[in-house]
Amino acid sequence: MKPLQTRTPTNDRATERRAGGQVPGLRERVVEHVRRNHPDLCRHWFDQIDVVAMDGANLTLLMEEPVRLSYLRRCCVPPFTEAACEATGRLVGVQFVGERTAEVAAPTASNVQRGSTEALFDDRILLSPDYVFETFVVGPNNRLAHAAAQAVAQKPGRAYNPYFVHGGVGLGKTHLLQAICQDMLRRDPSVRITYISCSTFMDVFHEAVRAGRMQEFRHRFRTADMLVIDDIHFLSKHEQTQEEFFHTFNALYQSGKQVVLSSDAAPSEIPDLEERLVSRFNCGLVARIDRPPYETRVAILKAKAALHDLALPDDVPAYVAARVDSNIRELEGALTRLRGLSMATGAPISLDLAKQAVADGRPVDAAGSPVQPSIQQIIEAVTQYYDIKLSDLMSKRRHKSVALPRQVCMWLARKHTRFSLEEIGGYFGGRDHTTVMHAVRTVGERRQKDIALSSDVDRIELAIGRRDA
Repeated sequence: MKPLQTRTPTNDRATERRAGGQVPGLRERVVEHVRRNHPDLCRHWFDQIDVVAMDGANLTLLMEEPVRLSYLRRCCVPPFTEAACEATGRLVGVQFVGERTAEVAAPTASNVQRGSTEALFDDRILLSPDYVFETFVVGPNNRLAHAAAQAVAQKPGRAYNPYFVHGGVGLGKTHLLQAICQDMLRRDPSVRITYISCSTFMDVFHEAVRAGRMQEFRHRFRTADMLVIDDIHFLSKHEQTQEEFFHTFNALYQSGKQVVLSSDAAPSEIPDLEERLVSRFNCGLVARIDRPPYETRVAILKAKAALHDLALPDDVPAYVAARVDSNIRELEGALTRLRGLSMATGAPISLDLAKQAVADGRPVDAAGSPVQPSIQQIIEAVTQYYDIKLSDLMSKRRHKSVALPRQVCMWLARKHTRFSLEEIGGYFGGRDHTTVMHAVRTVGERRQKDIALSSDVDRIELAIGRRDA
């Protein structure tokens, strides 16, 4: 940051009076500074931010779109403050406002009455401005899911109810769910939407039971105009929560309210899910999202780059899409590494830089493609790390000392290989796909809460990389 410049009071007052308190060119200088120094936060719609006023030491910026306003308030106040100080040459505070008042609140999912007691959970909808229909790349792998999602947003409760979308990790399910919410909120800002993850739903339910606040819980979820739950497969094996959700679903469905659900698996493939819930989930539209084909992956990379105002030579998305074929998150990760390498080295984005970003420190073959570990290499790394016998890992033993390493193996195999759930289960004593699904879910959940386990898995992944070398 440049040294702060000293300005005379007379010049300051004259500057603030200009154009109704606006400084000519100030918005452009602020946005350009943010784009140059914080490219990961930048979005193409930053050009739509307007300067409302420059009053003393306060810069007020306007963004009328509620979800974008929420994003700016959550993530962008410090970098915009830094940019404003740089652009004006003095200490300046920044605030973002909506079209009504300077205290416009982030959109809420419900108008539930709050008493003196603390709410069961924060009911603000934290939506990403990136997850709208306009930025969703449609291909043969997701065409039905996309078309149905648009129909649900236009005719909630009438088009497809419930709307159930399923597919692997990182394929765009959450994008569609949030796009439905944002489209409905644009059409009717007063609509009451409850958007929540299944794990949070279960946590809130158990807290309501413990605190004796089930009436509040039921009012909260059964009076919404639309209930959206991400990762509904987490209901597996939670009988009490399934019972409550069954009645919540019925209350909404019978009232003509929309229910939207996402899952890693189709309703009939979710282990230990009550048959009556499977039946209700299947009574609407069940749409599957598959891995995107090559042409769609190229289009996704171009769309993600445009979102961040990142210029890509044509051969870069073609190369990355050919080497990364697992899911959209992996494509985004490659794009992030590419941008980071370009900034760190000062080199323009090129095919050579893309090859380095895709490799990301992993061994590559003659064509520059990262070498994927085999399941056998994963098993060897896990058995060595946990100091257990291969025969125990493959056995039917369920002791924690064996069960956890086995689950870690399955999680790593699902992440680092292209084998299906059934194929992975076959490597571990002929276990079925539901066992593998449970293992993948268990390790994924525990990694979020158990620092020691997360560290163990990271070390094993490094060991797999060394074995591949």
